[in-house]
Amino acid sequence: MIHMTPEHVRWFADTGKSVTTSEGKEIKVWEFKHENDEEVLKGWSKHFRQHYCLDEEIDEFREGYGFSRAEFLEKIKFPDRYKAPGPSTRSGDFSEILVSDYLEFILSYWVPRTRYGSKTIGNESTKGCDVMAFKFINEEKETPEDTLAIFEAKAQFSGATVKPRLQDAVNDSVKDQIRKAESLNAIKQQLYYKQKIQDAKLINRFQNPVDRPYKEVSGAVALFSSNLFNTEKIAETYVSDHPNQQNIQLLVIHGEDMMTLVHELYRRAADEA
Repeated sequence: MIHMTPEHVRWFADTGKSVTTSEGKEIKVWEFKHENDEEVLKGWSKHFRQHYCLDEEIDEFREGYGFSRAEFLEKIKFPDRYKAPGPSTRSGDFSEILVSDYLEFILSYWVPRTRYGSKTIGNESTKGCDVMAFKFINEEKETPEDTLAIFEAKAQFSGATVKPRLQDAVNDSVKDQIRKAESLNAIKQQLYYKQKIQDAKLINRFQNPVDRPYKEVSGAVALFSSNLFNTEKIAETYVSDHPNQQNIQLLVIHGEDMMTLVHELYRRAADEA
């Protein structure tokens, strides 16, 4: 279930640094060292586009409009670059997909990519848990060590005042206990609709934790443009109100000029379709 690692994943860099909160929680710090590499960006834009619409589906979906592929993606599927809340939805979707890549290709989880293809309004965020990821100790046999990871991602790629985005992610993560069952069902249904029946059945493993116990990891991720990454603000994050505080992972990912990167990736994803 782990796919071939896309080239852009090599831009994830573990800084080896961490920030400790007043509660003694460790926040890992990663940097996303993106470059102006034509081949890597081309491959990444295709990987990114597939989250919203498979290439083999675009022609069928655009036919009635008379749109080109790029026009269909820009007008129907992708969040708008200029019209609010399009830009914030773009940064949110981008961040969730980047965290999905981190979980799948760096931490070796299985991450079904079903969240964006079913969006009916491009400028709106999809409801439910941001990222759900799964790890099986033995695919032939269930064990209590099988893991469901639920991560919330919050971004700040622009502005002058640093916002407590990691705390926002923690606060949203608290709600995942309520959203979990519906989000699992949403993934299962979308896999079923895509005729990925065996993958859909794998979700069964995590739908009844009372009778079929497993490990559950919570995650909160804040993504920043590097000029907005502030260790003092991050250190103020608290998790004492979180129901899974003993198994919560805190992470920051920052990179240079991230909003420009976001817009460029959406542009390429449309133009290169």
